[in-house]
Amino acid sequence: MFSLGLPRRFVTPLMPDHTAREIELLRAAYAAFNARDIDAALATMTPDVAWPKAFKGGFVRGPEEVRAYWTEQWSEINPHVEPVAFYPEDAGRILVDVHQVVRDLAGAVLADEHVCHRFTLAHGLIQAMELGPLPSSAPKA
Repeated sequence: MFSLGLPRRFVTPLMPDHTAREIELLRAAYAAFNARDIDAALATMTPDVAWPKAFKGGFVRGPEEVRAYWTEQWSEINPHVEPVAFYPEDAGRILVDVHQVVRDLAGAVLADEHVCHRFTLAHGLIQAMELGPLPSSAPKA
């Protein structure tokens, strides 16, 4: 890559087309989750997807376990997650700064915060999602 002689840390690489497609896939997954369209959300995932059970702890694996987890979650709370920023990483991973608002079923706000989701993608689909801290460069809410 042409760097104008700057150290690598000061050069921002151009976003490859595949990264733009992956970000659109993630946007579609968030939209489907927020619409409670489980089938559309699961269509963005690999058959062996690993998903954190943020609400209960642990992980589920595979679309049917994700379906069961979300169905249980939505019977107890009403989460809404909006991606704010995407940070492409190495090895097919994308870090997402997410504004998360969680309400109880009566509508009272239980949490209103920014969280970090790290996605691993394979073959154009979500293979895994992890929870983690926001990068230091991410805006704080």
